[in-house]
This record gives sequence, structure tokens and C-alpha cells, in this order.
Amino acid sequence: MHLARLCTAALLTTTALVPLGATAAHASVTRVRQGSTSDVTRGTWSGPSFVMNGSGAVVPATMTTALNAIRGGTGTLDVVVIAGSGSTTPECDAIIGLTGVNSCTTLTLTAASDGNNSQVNTDIRNAEFVYFAGGDQCRYAAWKGTALEASVESVVAKGGGSGGGSAGLHINSDIVYDACGGSATSATALADPYSAAMTFTTGMFGWPNYLNTINDSHFVTRDRMGRTMAFVARAIADGRTTAGKAWGVGIEEGGSFVIDRNGLATLAGQDAYIVLGDHTPERATAGQSLTYSDYKIWRVTPGGTFDFKTRPTCGYYLKSVTNGTPSGSLYSGTPVTDCSGGGGGGGGNPSQVTETEPNNSRSAANTVTVPVTVTGDLATSGDRDYFKLTLAAGRTLTAACAVPSAYDADIYLLNSGGSTLTRSVNDGAGTDESVTYTNTGSGSATLYLDVEAYSGSGTADYTCTITI
Repeated sequence: MHLARLCTAALLTTTALVPLGATAAHASVTRVRQGSTSDVTRGTWSGPSFVMNGSGAVVPATMTTALNAIRGGTGTLDVVVIAGSGSTTPECDAIIGLTGVNSCTTLTLTAASDGNNSQVNTDIRNAEFVYFAGGDQCRYAAWKGTALEASVESVVAKGGGSGGGSAGLHINSDIVYDACGGSATSATALADPYSAAMTFTTGMFGWPNYLNTINDSHFVTRDRMGRTMAFVARAIADGRTTAGKAWGVGIEEGGSFVIDRNGLATLAGQDAYIVLGDHTPERATAGQSLTYSDYKIWRVTPGGTFDFKTRPTCGYYLKSVTNGTPSGSLYSGTPVTDCSGGGGGGGGNPSQVTETEPNNSRSAANTVTVPVTVTGDLATSGDRDYFKLTLAAGRTLTAACAVPSAYDADIYLLNSGGSTLTRSVNDGAGTDESVTYTNTGSGSATLYLDVEAYSGSGTADYTCTITI
């Protein structure tokens, strides 16, 4: 140990804690406190705020921003660092000198039962920020359901914060790649998304504005885009997310997101990638390679932002995986700028289109981009209006048409050859019609919505809203 580390260690208050039920084979919890021996007392805090780091080291710029947000720029606060192994305190060594830090306590826990240690939970609950160190996220996932989980959640709930790097980054996402079956590579994950190394923990931490996320670390250096794609596909296929969408958050070594109370993330250091899967995988089956079309990927560079509360629907580039093989380089692409189709997976407000005659056949169809609301009329008996659209593989389309009382209309959804895929032919003037169709093919499909006058006609408008 060099002289500076010796001098620092001489200033520490160090206490060894033995949890209940400890045996001779289980080392006691180690507690090392730096700074003040007394906790800060204060009524309200201004967070929550979070840091998500691509490697285990603290990034002073984002940590300072997060801590300043929590303390509202005034006073001081206490930080706890949680580690699953080791005997040194590199995170607290970096944190203790930051503005506004009253104390930093390193807690090294070596067993799942340590999550119920009373002193550990007292330290956490008295803190305003909890930082999970690098190491082994499988050990961290074992604390799910212990008092530690609730204690960390109490820190965020009172306006404090949480975060971490490497393994500590993984444990702070909504869906945790826990690596309890070993560390998956991109190659193994894409070859079989259900391989033994693809294990997950859910229901631990669900931070505000950060739901349906799966974090990944050391992202570009260790070429982890492919495995994050497999994480996303698995989360959707296994029903671990809401609305059938999952968001991978991959952060490069040295990169760090600081996320404010409104869900706005600002990046420092190195690049980060947000990977959206917004439909059911074409193939995610045990023992078979992954096929998934049109992942939407945002590349965020240092100084850039990403809004996790109101997630963007534009600015992504598209990449696919077919039979386990990605479509070219995964770390760059041409961003989509025309997002009238809803870049966030059918999200966003539908565009408005009024039919243009003549559109009485597939060859003369009005081309539209989903989501869209089309308006037209069936002015003559036997009138037909055709709308041409594209549906990606694995996506489900719904067309719901409001029919005026002047006539009875039917709707048909046709394939590119004109064959009927599904139809709605309810009886009665003014009776609404609706169809739903899923593209189960391996590629995008060209479809036609055919709106027909069955009985009667008129200049009153029908309105069809088409969504995915």
C-alpha cells in the first residue's frame, strides 16, 4: 500500500460487523466509514437522481451532478457504497472529496443473508445516495427480498438516489441480467438466447421513469451489442415487460448517465446506446438462433441526452438479426428522421390523411405510413377506397373504422396479391368495423386496407385509425 493510501486509511472509522446466523465459513460484513462519524439530519431532499456507469469506477462529473440535485445545491449528505467482495474502498475514496459529501461508508457483503444485517440497513436508510460497486451482479441479485432491497428503495423514495457501475449498473435496471449462469457473449446469446448464461432477475428495483430497461456495461470494448439485442428479445418473449417493449441501455467503459428526477439522462465520458425492441421476436426459441427485425437504436454521445420519461420516437437507426447474424455493423447507422410512423414502436400521435381519388384499386391506392388516421367518403354505390401500407415482421396491426349513419361499409385487409387476410362485415348503416392482423412472416409485408360501400352511399366521412 502506497503512502497516500496509508494516510487515508488512518483517517477511517472501521467496524467489522457479524450478521445473524454467521458461520465460521462466512466472513463478517466489513464496514469502512470515511468523513464525519455523524449522519446528516434534514427533513426533505430534492431527488431522486441516478448515475449509471459503464464501468465500476465513479465518474466525478456525473456523481457531483446527481448529489447536487439531491441536496438542492445546499447542505451535505451521506453516501453508502455496497460491494460484494474486496477489501479496498476506491469508490468512497473518489466520492469523499466531492462537494457536499458529509460521509461515505463502504459496506462489503459476502452472503445473501447479509442483506438482513441490521447495521447495514441502518447505514443505508440514513444515507441519501447508494452506489453499487463493480463485481458480481449475481451476488447483488441474491439480496432481492431482503431488508436491503427495501432500504435502498427508501433512500430513493425520500428524494435520494441510487446508481452504480459494471455489476452495479446491471442491478439498477428494471430487468437485471444477473449472470448467475456465467457471462454470456454476443456470439453465444445470438446463437441461443436461452443458453445457460442467459439468466435474469426481475422485481428488484423499479426506478421512476426507468421501467422496461435492461442495462449492459463495458459495451463497445467487450462487443456487447449482440447480447443486449438478445436480452431485449428475451424480455419481450418471456413477458417481462409492459406493452410488449423492452429497452436495452448499453454504456461504454468510462461513460456515465446522470438521470434527473424527470427522467432526463445526460451522458458524460463515452458513448451509450439505447436499443428498443417493440414487437414479438420472429424467433426466440431455446436451442435456436435469434431472428429479430428492426431494432431501433439510439447512439448517444458525450453531452447528449435521452428522455426516459417521454421516450423519443425519432433519431434511431435500424438493425436486424437473422438466424443469429446481425445486419452489418451494429454500432453505427443512418438515423431515421421521418418518424411519422412512430419510431418508438407505433407510439406517437397518428398522422392525418384524407383520401385522394381515384383510389379504387390496389394499383391506385393511397400510400400511408402507420400509425395513421385516414378519412374519406363512399360517395357512390359500390365505391372502394384502397390504402397501401407496410407492416414489419412480428408486428400486429389494427384498423378501426367509424362509419357514418348514411351507409353500411365493410373493410378488408389484403396482401400484396389482393387476397383477403381478414375482414369486418358487420350489418347495418353506421355500424363500425375493425380488423386485427399479425405479420408472422420473416420480412416486412405490403398490405392494403380496402374500405367498401356495401349498402347506400353519401358524402359523409368515415374515419379509419390504423395503429401497430
